[in-house]
Parts: sequence; structure tokens; C-alpha cells
Amino acid sequence: MEHAVVVDNVTKKYGAVEALKGVSLTVPSGELFGIIGPDGAGKTSLFRILTTLLLSDSGTASVCGLDVVRDYKEIRRRVGYMPGRFSLYQDLTVEENLNFFATVFHTTIEENYGLVKDIYQQIEPFKKRRAGALSGGMKQKLALSCALIHKPDVLFLDEPTTGVDPVSRKEFWEMLRRLKEQGITIIASTPIIDEARQCDRIAFINEGQIHGIDTPKRILEQFSDILCPAGLQHGKAEQKEEYVIEVDGLTKRFGNFTAVDHISFRVHKGEIFGFLGANGAGKTTAMRMLTGLSHPTEGMAHVAGFDVATQTEEVKKNIGYMSQKFSLYEDLKVWENIRLFAGIYGIAEDEIARKTDELLTRIGLGAERDTLVKSLPLGWKQKLAFSVSIFHEPKIVFLDEPTGGVDPATRRQFWELIYQAADRGITVFVTTHFMDEAEYCDRISIMVDGVIRALDTPDELKRQFNAVTMDDVFQKLAREAVRTAD
Repeated sequence: MEHAVVVDNVTKKYGAVEALKGVSLTVPSGELFGIIGPDGAGKTSLFRILTTLLLSDSGTASVCGLDVVRDYKEIRRRVGYMPGRFSLYQDLTVEENLNFFATVFHTTIEENYGLVKDIYQQIEPFKKRRAGALSGGMKQKLALSCALIHKPDVLFLDEPTTGVDPVSRKEFWEMLRRLKEQGITIIASTPIIDEARQCDRIAFINEGQIHGIDTPKRILEQFSDILCPAGLQHGKAEQKEEYVIEVDGLTKRFGNFTAVDHISFRVHKGEIFGFLGANGAGKTTAMRMLTGLSHPTEGMAHVAGFDVATQTEEVKKNIGYMSQKFSLYEDLKVWENIRLFAGIYGIAEDEIARKTDELLTRIGLGAERDTLVKSLPLGWKQKLAFSVSIFHEPKIVFLDEPTGGVDPATRRQFWELIYQAADRGITVFVTTHFMDEAEYCDRISIMVDGVIRALDTPDELKRQFNAVTMDDVFQKLAREAVRTAD
């Protein structure tokens, strides 16, 4: 059998850190092969070596029978690569991005249009829109089209669905199956178990070593403690009469486009409130208004007792906020980040040192006190960012897709931190694209096209929509969406 990829005893170090330790694997031509493992396991380093962007320290690797060092120019002509952060030019339009990538590979959109037609037709109506103005799902489709436009033999996808809603993820993997039928070998890394199950085989990599390569069923059973941790149990919050968020007819327009359309809801003190919706539904716009970062066009919202339109500074003093990209300073040490934010939040100087020690002990980062944040694995950064966001014990913490790109075990640990915060009386307002996390919330709202289409407990929503899981509920509602961009 012809092999599309052969890796033999490859190692890679970054200073004292061994990213890859004698990695070996083979991928037959035409296979949909998955690579799964925790954050910092070595997945991206392996991808960069195979796509000739990085040299290994020892060992050999070949792609399409070509050596990754000696034949790198020919390999680059024969592979497609979609990195985790999408290799798009944000200021170019959809059409200009695709034209650019076609030109780089000495081809045209017309020559290989048949290969990308099913994908590109979904975004072609927006071909004059800048890539930076697209929703997550549309960026993903454009990035895949750009990676395919030169008709590669092997397609490398490094966590391609991070930050993308469940409907777009499902559509994406349907596209991959169609590409496989056309003979393209696909190698994809993912932290999402449902995606790993759709591969022909998967490799489990951890701490730079391959621990097993087999069918998804066998690998997921063998390493279930890491890849499929048990769900969390948590007593639901008592519904207190006190409301910390009150929203009535809140609306945001951008020109003729209504991003958020007269939404109304209330959130109880100490509640874990899930705020869900597909890419482009209006979630982030609504959250920006609630956190005082964007002025409403119409309607009213009170957060922690303060009006978001007229008392934005008071709102900001009483909330914590954690964005998708984590508001940490990469070039500062762990303790320096904590001290910086403690000062911003107005914590007394004589309390900062003690509270910093308590925090680092609680989240298990005591040994990393003097480590630069950029050197931490993604999951550790995530825990630190969340802990910093509630360091001043705010009444409410807003979490905007805080677990994107994080492996299942780390996501579970993160939700344990959320539960601890809720137990201390902090209200948690969270957006997520993981429907197992939706099950952990006390109540959930689901936005479609700028309006709230459903709001209730997870169990009640499943009953209302005759669904087994929250993913089923989400799929039913999100497919009603008409618009496709924020």
C-alpha cells in the first residue's frame, strides 16, 4: 500500500522542552487520519515539520514519497495546510484571498473550481466582503477553499474547527468526507471527541510521544481517562429573587443591519447562565453591550445594578471578563500578570502578595510563578486568565467561549473552577460552542438571527424540543437561521 505520510523517529526540542520524542507513524494514501491529544502534546510541531515549515532535530519524514528536507519545494506544491488560526488575509475580500492562494500555486480559481465548488458556493454571495468581517464558520470555509485551490494530494488541518459553532463543525466534517471520496489524503488534529470518531484511524499523542494508533473506538476506550473524562456533577443553583442582569428590549444596529434585535432576559445572582448561538447570531455583540464595551442602539440593560448605557465605568468595576483570546500579557511572568490586574482592579497593595500565593496554590501553578505566560500550555493560560478575571471577586464574570481549542480533560478542570466561583456567589455568564458544557449551566438562552429563540433549563429545553441532548436542541434551532454573518 502506498503511504502518503511516513514519520520515522522524529524528535524536536525548543530549548529544554522536548516537543516530540521519537514520533513514528504512517498514513496510507486516501485515509482520513486524526491526531488527538492534550494541549502542548506536540501536534502543531508535527504538522509544521510535515508541511516543511520546521526542521526536526533528528529522524526522517516523507510526504507523497518526498523527503521533507531535501524535497521541500515539491512538497509545498503538493500539500494543503490549514493552520489553527486560519491563514487568511483579513483586509482582502473573500474573492481576493482565493485568487491570491491560486496565484501562489500558479493556478486559477476556474481551473480547480470543481474541487472547492461545494464549499465556496456557500460563501460566494459574500465574495466582495473582507475576510476580517466574516463569521467564524465562513472564515473556516474560506480557509479550506484556499488550502484546496491548487488540488493538493495531502491536506493538513490543525484543529480547524476551534471557535466554530456545532452546525458549522458538522458541515465541515461532511465536506471532509466528500474530499476523501475524491482521493485526497486528510490529516486533521482535533480536541473534539465527536470529530475524532469520524476519522478512519487516530493517533493519540501526549507529552511528545505517540501512545497508540488505532480505530477511534479502540483509542478512545484505551485512553478514556484523558480523552473522555466523566461528566461533572453539580447541584443547580437556588433561584434567588435577586437579579444581577436585567435586559429589556436590548438592540444593536450597524447601519441597516440589526445584530441584536430587542432581546429581554434576567439572570439570577449566583447562576451559571449559558448564552448560546451559532456564529453570527449576535452573542458577542450582546455581550459587548452588557460589559459596557458597546453602546446600545435601543432598549435597556442593568448589570450589577448599573445601567450599561450611562454607567459603563461602574459596570466595569463590578464584573470580570475573559475573552476567547485570554486577556493576559504574554511577555510578563505569571505573578506579574496577577499583580498587574490586581492593581487595575484596585486591590489593596498589602493584600496582593497574599492573594497571589493563594491563587497560584488553588489552581496548581505555584511552580510556574516565574514562568513567562507565553511559555504556558493553552490550558494553563486558560485557568490563569479565568482566575485573574475573578481575582477582585466581581459580582458577575463574563466568559466568551473560554474553552475553544482545549482538550476534554482540561475543559472539565476549567468547569470545576467555574463551579467553585458560582459556589462563592459569583454569577457566571458564559458563551460556548460545546454542547456538553451547555448541560452544565443552570439555564440557557439560544440566539438565532439576533433574537432569543429559547430560554430555560437544559432539561426543560430538551423536553420542549423533543431532543435527547442539547446538541440536538441547538441543531434544530440554529438551522432556522437565515443570516450567515455577524
